[in-house]
Amino acid sequence: MEHVVNRYFRRKKAAMTVLMVTSEAIPFAKSGGLGDAVPALARALKKRGIDVGIVMPRYYSTDKNTLFKYPNAMGVPMGDTERWCAVYRTELPSSRIPVWMLDREDLFGRQGLYGPDGSHSWADNSLRFAFLSAAAFQLSRFLGRIPDILHLHDWQSAPVAWLLKHFERARGFEHTASVLTIHNLGYQGVFPPSEAAIFPQEALNAGFADLLRGADMNFLAAGINCADAINTVSPSYAKEILLPEYSEGLGAELNAKTDRLRGILNGMDYADWNPARDKALRPLNYDWYWLRGKAKLKARLQREAGLPLREDVPLFGMVTRLTGQKGIDLLTDIHSPALKEFREGRAQLAILGSGERRYEEALEGISKEIPENCRARIGFSGPYSRLVEAGSDFFIMPSRYEPCGLNQMYSLRYGTLPIVRRTGGLADTVRSLDTSPQSGNGFVFNKPDSRELGDTLSRAVSFYKNTKTLQKVRKRAMRLRFDWNASSEQYEALYRQAMEE
Repeated sequence: MEHVVNRYFRRKKAAMTVLMVTSEAIPFAKSGGLGDAVPALARALKKRGIDVGIVMPRYYSTDKNTLFKYPNAMGVPMGDTERWCAVYRTELPSSRIPVWMLDREDLFGRQGLYGPDGSHSWADNSLRFAFLSAAAFQLSRFLGRIPDILHLHDWQSAPVAWLLKHFERARGFEHTASVLTIHNLGYQGVFPPSEAAIFPQEALNAGFADLLRGADMNFLAAGINCADAINTVSPSYAKEILLPEYSEGLGAELNAKTDRLRGILNGMDYADWNPARDKALRPLNYDWYWLRGKAKLKARLQREAGLPLREDVPLFGMVTRLTGQKGIDLLTDIHSPALKEFREGRAQLAILGSGERRYEEALEGISKEIPENCRARIGFSGPYSRLVEAGSDFFIMPSRYEPCGLNQMYSLRYGTLPIVRRTGGLADTVRSLDTSPQSGNGFVFNKPDSRELGDTLSRAVSFYKNTKTLQKVRKRAMRLRFDWNASSEQYEALYRQAMEE
């Protein structure tokens, strides 16, 4: 079995080796776009000849009986002690990319990746993800090979860069570089400085200041301070986070690293998100050259959502986390201008999402007040999310900020025209029909304001009436491609830059 489990990093010719450290990756764990992006990028990198593997926690939702278990436990130095864990191995589906899972029931054997719900965090998150970060180094030793690149994703693994600089580089990782990808600057891993004792004292003696942002311990700030290269998941977001209104308090740290900061647009998995083959849509699959199935899927969505079957009005869809970042508050007041078209029966709205309870309750209330025009389903369902993408005429993403966004890409592929705010990756992927009628693929508004969103929705309602133009734009949108090929090439260049640093 040893020749199988240590296949990672082995090639006839020396290849760049990358170990991704992440808190989530589909199909094992997902709370947002991070879970989609990590495995998709890993697959694209492998196609470029890069040896890539992933390390993540084993959450209780992953059945350990489906995994290979290494016979020996692994010790991870933390603070003044050593914490042990079991190590499991599996592979990303339809690939030979290894995924190593760290098993500690006391840290990861619970429901909810970061907290029991969207409004609360686990009290021991600093320990949970400090353990993940420290374990990345031990896993490399455990497997017998040190990677060229440690690729870190968001605050949960950002301390890897800090540990590498102040502790591990002198302990066998002299030629390893760190790359930090910021998927969302709004989540930083902020904890009391007293909790820094979870890290080795030698590292604290050398670099305690880099672990802090103000009076707090800040995992993401530590990663920014210490990473050899940094990127965000779209070019526009890389520029926005240098501005005070988008920097989330880390403007000084980011502006000090502009020579190491890049914006690389996430791609999407066109093999997975393909309306012509999507199993959730059977038997009504369609593509840009055969759109008849989309109209029937609209009726299916209306039935499943509990909305009247109406072809005469557009159906707007949303699949989102119910948080302020996503701009959901613009649609949670029954009297807001953004809901005018739905209140007055000129459009329908189907929402799928979960998150902050106040928004869940508000949407449940609106569903009761205007049930014939608005229905919200609280929770998450993969098949239903795909039905919303396929069966809707328009897809709403009113985000206050959006590092990249994937749903607008999914929507374009499914011929569902996105309605987005001009920010981050939304601005990089959606071209407004208002200003570019010959090349546009959706509608774009500027301010996170309910009235401006309402005006944009009204324009979309009017646009829906021109069936011929609507079909033309749908076909144009479905032929667009934002795949990982170009993105993975840019990541390889970023890796080489980091190694030079």
